[in-house]
Amino acid sequence: MLNVKDIMSTNLITLQEHDTLKSARAIMEQARIRHVPIVDIDNQFCGLITHRDILSATVSQLAGIDAATQNGIDAGIPIREVMRTDTQTIDADETLLTAARILLHNKYGCLPVLKKNQLIGIITEADFITLTIQLLETIGPVTEEQHTA
Repeated sequence: MLNVKDIMSTNLITLQEHDTLKSARAIMEQARIRHVPIVDIDNQFCGLITHRDILSATVSQLAGIDAATQNGIDAGIPIREVMRTDTQTIDADETLLTAARILLHNKYGCLPVLKKNQLIGIITEADFITLTIQLLETIGPVTEEQHTA
């Protein structure tokens, strides 16, 4: 059986608690990601900030705030005020089945992967979609005869 370590991402982009909401927003846009783990100087996991967290902390466009003003507001908000600290994590040796069930049951987009509270990776919905595509390509095309059986 496959384990979390077999498909998790290890080339991580992280931030620290003192970084700003503006930094988080810029990194997410630039890297096209929706989750950024927050670590301390020793790479100890502290929390997670998600795209949804940033949207929740953003002043509504209905309030008439322009992008420059929003950037100014975001620059003054440290991530520690917005990040999630109750984030569920997973061990790299846990099975993919367990990880998939946690993601699905809790409607999470990712699980940070820790070893002795050190961030070593992250497993996301996208990792599971990539795995599914690889498995489907391995199986090959389904013929009409197989499809109707």
